[in-house]
Amino acid sequence: MAMGVPGSAREILQSLLPALSYGVRDNFAHLSTLKKLEDLVRSVAQRAEKAGADPKYLGQLLQTTEGFDAAADGVRREALSRLARVLAVEMPLPEPLRRIALDVGPALTPSAKTASVNEVVVKPAARPNQKPLDSCLDKLGTRSGRTEAAPPPSGKDNRKAAAPKKRSRRGNPDAESRASEEEVVYPSVSPTQGPLATPLTAIATPRGKLAASLEQRGIRKVGEVLFFFPRTYEDRRNPVPIARLQLGERGVSIGTVKLIDEVPVRGRRILRVVLGDNTGSIAATWYHYPSWMKKRFKVGERYLFSGEIRAFAGMREVSHPELEPAELVEQDPTSFGRIIPIYPGFDRGEQHGFRALARKVVEHFADQVSDPVPQVIRDRLNLPALSHALRQVHFPDEVDLQKLGQHQMPAQRRLAFDELFLIQLGLALRRKGVKLTPGIQFKVPPRLLDKAKAVLPFQMTGAQSRALDEIAADMARPEPMNRLLQGDVGSGKTAVATAAALAAIENGYQVALMAPTEILADQHFRTLSRWLEPKGYKLALLKSGTSRKEKDEVKAALANGSAQLAVGTHALLQDDVELKKLGLVIIDEQHRFGVLQRARLIQKGVRPDVLVMTATPIPRTLAMTLYGDLDVSVLDELPPGRTPVETRVFSERQRDRVHETVLRELEKGRQAFVVYPLVEESEKSDLANATEGAAQLAERFPGFRVGLVHGRMKVEEKDEVMRQVRDREIHVLVATTVVEVGVDVPNATVMVVEAAHRFGLSQLHQLRGRVGRGAERSYCLLIGADWNSDVAYQRLQIMARSTDGFVIAEKDLELRGPGEFLGTRQSGLPELMVADLTRDLDLLAAAKREAFRLADEDPKLDRPEHRQLRQALDERWEGKLSLARIG
Repeated sequence: MAMGVPGSAREILQSLLPALSYGVRDNFAHLSTLKKLEDLVRSVAQRAEKAGADPKYLGQLLQTTEGFDAAADGVRREALSRLARVLAVEMPLPEPLRRIALDVGPALTPSAKTASVNEVVVKPAARPNQKPLDSCLDKLGTRSGRTEAAPPPSGKDNRKAAAPKKRSRRGNPDAESRASEEEVVYPSVSPTQGPLATPLTAIATPRGKLAASLEQRGIRKVGEVLFFFPRTYEDRRNPVPIARLQLGERGVSIGTVKLIDEVPVRGRRILRVVLGDNTGSIAATWYHYPSWMKKRFKVGERYLFSGEIRAFAGMREVSHPELEPAELVEQDPTSFGRIIPIYPGFDRGEQHGFRALARKVVEHFADQVSDPVPQVIRDRLNLPALSHALRQVHFPDEVDLQKLGQHQMPAQRRLAFDELFLIQLGLALRRKGVKLTPGIQFKVPPRLLDKAKAVLPFQMTGAQSRALDEIAADMARPEPMNRLLQGDVGSGKTAVATAAALAAIENGYQVALMAPTEILADQHFRTLSRWLEPKGYKLALLKSGTSRKEKDEVKAALANGSAQLAVGTHALLQDDVELKKLGLVIIDEQHRFGVLQRARLIQKGVRPDVLVMTATPIPRTLAMTLYGDLDVSVLDELPPGRTPVETRVFSERQRDRVHETVLRELEKGRQAFVVYPLVEESEKSDLANATEGAAQLAERFPGFRVGLVHGRMKVEEKDEVMRQVRDREIHVLVATTVVEVGVDVPNATVMVVEAAHRFGLSQLHQLRGRVGRGAERSYCLLIGADWNSDVAYQRLQIMARSTDGFVIAEKDLELRGPGEFLGTRQSGLPELMVADLTRDLDLLAAAKREAFRLADEDPKLDRPEHRQLRQALDERWEGKLSLARIG
């Protein structure tokens, strides 16, 4: 039974599937190379909890991989089976994972080695550009018709892992058909051919903990060190006396250990080490630490330390500081008397050794790097040479510290450009490949479009007509269409898609429309049936809740071609679902599907045209990166008769005022939605749950019927509740975010969102779009916390001030960064290590411009001056320049 994971949290949890798939691939052949799974699961669970997942469920998830990194392969295998089993509670799993979910042995027993999880390790700063980009691009490339997905990093800081070898699949047609779902490779981030392939052991002999950390992160060659960039820097030119450390600022100083003690604070013990010099003293404190850590320090030892200075219990303290033995660093010009790099994922005991290793690598190999960016582009953009940029990023000379911290130094911008340029070039070549691939050349004369428009019960808006003309022009070309239809809530994407579908059907082809939820699939099927069946077109609905008999009938109709339009959910992806002549694939709310799922549907036809749709406004900055290979049509006007929704923000203490508005609308004969972020109360959450909320509202509105719908309910139960809402038998629908998409109830005029500060702005905008679908004045009432967070209040006020989804999306991106904005639906692009989409807009624009220009001039990168660029792109995408078309 599901345990209470809303849709947004479920999408975050789905980011574990690639790592799990990699671990089970080839009969668990790669278990030993699956690193830092505990850290990945912990990070994903933390984000899922913020998105409203039940902590009890997440606790079970965390237990599955406890001790994984230190465990033997047999225990690791059992752990992956348990992880799959827990995930299967909340989401459908691909066949290989479904199989191992049934193979569960004894639980993991944490070993002594697992203490490293709780060590005082300096974690990378939570910058948006360090989060995976979740996009519609899964993996740039196929070979032998197999689409391959980029798996998650095996730890936040792993920049490179060797690509596993492929196992032969001869004689196994079932395995061949599943290849696109099972095969997972790591994208290369650093060039490792030529001199850069030199083993580290040829220039140094790392020992002890550093050697283990390097091995764990897959850093074995000099190129992998050269392209493993610092996460931040520390100014050690002049450490200040302890007395001059300023509260609220980050400082660097040297102190001698005066006292070591464990102190009880709020029911737990903290480790406190008092450091002092001849000017004063400060307490270094750790709130989470392994038992052995107390023995690390000895009175009289000197440490160089850094961290944010704050006051606690009348004394200055630095919490979880970064420390290195002073005697060790003071004698090393690489680590003292200059601006020094701090590398991600290595604790302070390892920083000194890794820094010395990086220094050797930079000195001997930076000048041997081949510069992949053509000279003409470097000159045009005034970019420094790559070798110079690498030296300066690792060990900057006397620089502007403010610019260095803002990542605005020329060396940093050069490396950021390279990241964005290689991504944009991959997108450009993928688009070029699509355009050159032969597809279906539909005949779409004006009379056919007029016939398609006439089926609709209303006249198209100007934006809809423009979008349809663009789609029709694509369909008429000999190469496959690959277009994104982007429109705000209620802009009429379904009508445009319907007209495009009719154009394909009139050409003798079938159409498949896939939606992410059964509610949305039902909505589409009802709407399209109402429009098309009176005109003689035959539709079929396929979803997991369909009975076996109905499924067999639908599958037969699709296979023999009598069903012209298939509407469905993931059920359309089943191996036994065949379409006789698939010509157009339409994917609604495309961001909710994994890319391989979309590819699997597309492969049911022979190079069909693809139209993907989204009602989630994508900011221009992200669209340039995520959809650089797609043609984009935008619906930027609402149909006539739609009244803008009035949005108001309330605190929890003002809930009575919200209920007054709801009651007033109910007495007018209208309906209301009330959305909660959780299904049931959790021990660690102060949120009212949807079930309890429904009971309270039933008491508050005794003359009206209150219904409840959430993700745990059976399909038949949800269908029945939604039918009662549509038939106005239910007046107030209490729901989780299952109503975010696909609910079309024109009589609903109030949307109440509880704990609105827990939602992203774009998600709130989606919820707001569920009302105001008729001509009546409608309201979106946001109930947030009793404002202890200025940021939360600021975010909700943006909703109150604007109804433009694109404006809201830009603000959401600005406030949360691209990683949080997108969630972790699937990792398509490699993780950005240097570039930041919110900071480097000018570089992104330049990268796209230069990449698409170059792709037009030399689409195969055959020119001699592009040889190094081809090699860099080939390495970055593991040789996959035969680019996949996966929408």
